[in-house]
Amino acid sequence: MEIILLSSTTVVFRGRPGLFALLSSPVLAFFLRMYQTVDFVTRNIFSFIFIFFQQTPKVRNVFNLDFPENNYLAKTLTIVSGPDVVNLSYSNFFDWADDILSIAYNPLTNNACRQVFLEKIYVRITLQTNKDGKIPVKNIYQMFPSDRKKVEAALTSCHLPKGKNDSMKPEEFSESVYKSFLMHLCPRPEIYEIFTSYNTKAKPYMTKENFCKFINEKQRDSRLNEILFPRLKPEQVKALIERYEPSQANVQRGQISPEGLLFYLLGPENSVVDPEKLLIYQNMAQPLPHYYIKSSHNTYLTAGQFSGVSSPEMYRQCLLTGCRCVELDCWNGKPPDEEPIITHGFTMTTEILFKDVIEAIAESAFKTSQYPVILSFENHVDSVKQQKKMADYCKNIFGEALLIDPLEKYPLKPGQQIPSPSEMLGKILIKNKKNQSRNESAQGPAKKNVSGDASGPEQDSSQMPTTQEAEDREEVDEAVEEDEEQMKNSDEGTAGQEVTAFEEMSALVNYIQPNKFVSFEHAKKKNRSYVVSSFVETKAIELVTKFPVEFVDYNKRQMSRIYPKGTRMDSSNYNPQIFWNAGCQMVALNYQTMDFPMQLNMAMFEFNSRTGYLLKHDFMRRTEKRFDPYAMDRIDVIVSNTLSIKIYSGQFLSDKNVKTAVEVEVIGLPGDPKRKYRTKWTSTPNSINPVWKEEPFVFDKILMPEMASLRIAVYEEGGKLIGHRIIPVHVLRSGFHHVCLRSESNMPLTLPSLFVYIEVKDYIPESFAGNRCHGLEMQVCYFVVMTTISAPAAVSLQHLCPH
Repeated sequence: MEIILLSSTTVVFRGRPGLFALLSSPVLAFFLRMYQTVDFVTRNIFSFIFIFFQQTPKVRNVFNLDFPENNYLAKTLTIVSGPDVVNLSYSNFFDWADDILSIAYNPLTNNACRQVFLEKIYVRITLQTNKDGKIPVKNIYQMFPSDRKKVEAALTSCHLPKGKNDSMKPEEFSESVYKSFLMHLCPRPEIYEIFTSYNTKAKPYMTKENFCKFINEKQRDSRLNEILFPRLKPEQVKALIERYEPSQANVQRGQISPEGLLFYLLGPENSVVDPEKLLIYQNMAQPLPHYYIKSSHNTYLTAGQFSGVSSPEMYRQCLLTGCRCVELDCWNGKPPDEEPIITHGFTMTTEILFKDVIEAIAESAFKTSQYPVILSFENHVDSVKQQKKMADYCKNIFGEALLIDPLEKYPLKPGQQIPSPSEMLGKILIKNKKNQSRNESAQGPAKKNVSGDASGPEQDSSQMPTTQEAEDREEVDEAVEEDEEQMKNSDEGTAGQEVTAFEEMSALVNYIQPNKFVSFEHAKKKNRSYVVSSFVETKAIELVTKFPVEFVDYNKRQMSRIYPKGTRMDSSNYNPQIFWNAGCQMVALNYQTMDFPMQLNMAMFEFNSRTGYLLKHDFMRRTEKRFDPYAMDRIDVIVSNTLSIKIYSGQFLSDKNVKTAVEVEVIGLPGDPKRKYRTKWTSTPNSINPVWKEEPFVFDKILMPEMASLRIAVYEEGGKLIGHRIIPVHVLRSGFHHVCLRSESNMPLTLPSLFVYIEVKDYIPESFAGNRCHGLEMQVCYFVVMTTISAPAAVSLQHLCPH
């Protein structure tokens, strides 16, 4: 990465490979210039390179892209323009790099309120001036291209020039003028309807008492305890009026106008997600198996599984997004160098050096998350010399970050838990076969082992293994014959054909020891939390459907890794929700494919400060609790939720003037409501401010809110996706909200949004629906009826809910 200071307010930011950009930093600093001004948010740099290079013949020629052997990723391109070029010092470089990363990967960046995204557009317009320092009107037409006539009318209403070749001074397009322009361009009739339902005698303002009532009735979570979280009082909303009401006369009288109400609903107080959940809010001191871990499959691939390009850059990109488990498929390097390589075996995918990947991991592992990184080795290197090289590279490049010896408090013994994420901050753990023999021969050839277990060469009688080691060897022997028959199974790919680890690599393995899965009963008997089993998706689906409770119990004690079947040559993904429901920790996906499963994965791990670790529900951690993910009625002691969402309107949904519709669904446990709702298509093409007047969509019983996500997607007529948003149900906030949409690659779309009303309540069975008790009282009533307690106990609880 290279940063070159151009002046006091601009900086060139160049990252590997080939990213270069210009950061402008006025009061509202949002943007990187990447050939054009774009949002200052994290981007998939690798995808950008391929898109730009592939479409630019001159660039292809300069970088020799048509020659596969050319390592163009090692090349960089710098563009510097403007006066006063100043070279940064070494220390300033790192200060800039750290600050830019902290902004770009701040969890609040992509989850900013609607107001921030509209401010981004304003800053972009005011920065894109011509040589005379004026704002070209054509830029405004380009910013809102779906309906030129509406843009022209809005400019006229604000007394601004409207000719395509006209321009205006930046001071003529002030922030207040910009807001007025948006109000004329995108009228909000639904806001006026909400406003009139709370104002007094149809007056053009709402008193602070009525505004307070609106917030308490509509924007407050009805599940909150009123003692711990008291309702707002009229005096407390005065600060909100001062912040959002544009009329000073109204502010002095303690009143808010429809415009002020709209600005309030655009503000950070009304973010659709709970901002506290974006920060680290979970207990990070539980044993490692108690967490979901953001995991990547075949991390090195940039495209398909058969002929895709491999790149160390993919490790950087995955780790920067918070991924904490990456995969390395290691093979023998060719003479004369005999440098170990990483590639997809028996395919036409390109090869990269193992050393380059280790360096990339070392550079990026802890830039955005300090929590431990797991390197999942699929090791096909059967050379003693090359395995030693691999071990040396890991030790020398990772240094103290590599966890080699178990922590003193957590020995590798049956019945002993393994450390927590917080106890292994900044550490790298190796998942590789571990030879159980302490006296293995370093000279003998590596024995082919298809079982997934670690086993070494035979020992002579004077060097007998320990009881535990003998048991481990016995497991291998029992499974070898069965595994040899399964080698041809295309679902497993090459994962079942790993070689045995020699001493050097084996010594690096501690808390993540891969082992052949025999049965849940066998694993329970062994009780080794440091043993990990990997399952191809087809085998995992079989286990989770036939033995759901046993699979959950297994994942309470030790970890499992799920990976895509080998026949997914297009790098498509399976639905990870199936395996999260069973408590599987490392559900590995193809990160290069931004399909629905990957979108769901990105949405889930966006919370807890994007650490890459999410604490599983209490029922999936406590050994005395029984959890069946296929339960269709209710889950003991867990309060189900009822979720309703009403789609009111959309804002700037598309660059084209098209008809649109909104689709809503919940993804969660099999027992959750499976219905997918969709609004009607808008009667006329309107991408700027379509309005839907339909009844709320209701998901009456979401069994475990912590395991469910709400998906909202907008489509244009013809079925093309315009934008979407996936949000875990337990982080949703009740009330009116602007939902900022994302692209297929989970990037904020800046302009497109939906205005919705969301209500999340505790589930109440129909038999109790007419009762007057609410909240905790209703929950008590429900559990009294639904659980088997004694009659005296039920009578003693009647005073809580006499109805």
